[in-house]
Amino acid sequence: MSSQAGDAAFVRTPSGVLVLAGIDPFHRALHRVGAGSLIGDTGQTTGMKRMEAISGKTVGARHLWMGQTHVPASTASGNHHHGASETAIYVVSGHPVFVFLDVEGPEPSERRVETAPGDYIFVPPYVPHREENPDADAEAIVLIARTTQEAIIVNLGELAWPTPS
Repeated sequence: MSSQAGDAAFVRTPSGVLVLAGIDPFHRALHRVGAGSLIGDTGQTTGMKRMEAISGKTVGARHLWMGQTHVPASTASGNHHHGASETAIYVVSGHPVFVFLDVEGPEPSERRVETAPGDYIFVPPYVPHREENPDADAEAIVLIARTTQEAIIVNLGELAWPTPS
């Protein structure tokens, strides 16, 4: 059975719930990913461990990736960027430092953004950066959300903007 509401067509699920037509059954329910169910089979950069929670692979997400990154004590990650993906970061624990190549001044220079638990960081597409954890005793943990349903990781030899191909 179907019905019309404005320009949107709706259908009833077998249980009688009215949903938008064209939405596959997998995308009609919430999906829980428990803390122990995160997977490490995702793009990685040296000096850090990314774990995937929400993605196309884990829950069938189409436009979103979300997970965690752990940076051990006294460690700096490799330089990298995330392609066309916008990245939002929430600092859960530790005091990670985000280092990026600032090209707004007269000369490109490294800029350091120090953080604390509760802080948010926005990383625009293609911005080369790395995470550093200066704490000698504790790892830094951050939550990450991206505008692509898979983790785009482009590892770089140096902190430099990518050249167009």
